[in-house]
Amino acid sequence: MLDVIGDVLALAIGVAISPIPIIAAILMLLSKNAGASSIGFGIGWVVGIVAVTGVVMLLSGSIHTENAESSTAVSTTKIVVGALLVLLAGRQWQTRSDTSVPKWMQAIDQLTMPRAAALGVALAAVNPKNLLLCVSAGITIGTGGLGGGQEVVVLLVFTAIAAISVLVPVLGYLVAADRMSGALATLKNWLLANNHAVMATLLLVMGAVVIGKGLRGL
Repeated sequence: MLDVIGDVLALAIGVAISPIPIIAAILMLLSKNAGASSIGFGIGWVVGIVAVTGVVMLLSGSIHTENAESSTAVSTTKIVVGALLVLLAGRQWQTRSDTSVPKWMQAIDQLTMPRAAALGVALAAVNPKNLLLCVSAGITIGTGGLGGGQEVVVLLVFTAIAAISVLVPVLGYLVAADRMSGALATLKNWLLANNHAVMATLLLVMGAVVIGKGLRGL
């Protein structure tokens, strides 16, 4: 089990340091409806990560056997996912000079808790960058040869690490809102300015890691 946790650790960190969800959480914490919207977003973010990773884990585990054909299929899938991550890295790098605020971020100040939760799910389960990282983690866990209980443990560890960058600011703000406002605003501005460059580097590294794992299985 520890080997599988080690394999998904980098992927979890990749999800955790994805700038867009962090920026969204910070914007909610600086909005007039900070408490409700940020809590909803945090819940949706966790649900989205668990849903995608868990479903892929179950599907990949159900088709994984010890024969060479299935092993080749799993390895090929990892290579394809890794290649998609590398392609996304290239797109992010090409747009690294774009520091404009997406339109959906401009409406964050008006979000209710349910809508914020839906946004959290979407950024985890629909956003291509995070989706591919969660899919890769699900494949790794599902094909790791673990028992059902061990798979759940690894899934929970992955989710805890992947969600920490959103949950920590939310929980910290609820405890010490006044002291965190200035730091959150500074972090938001830095992430907006460097979002594409950070994501390009992250996706390139994650893509190379996933491709390497796929090649080792061929």
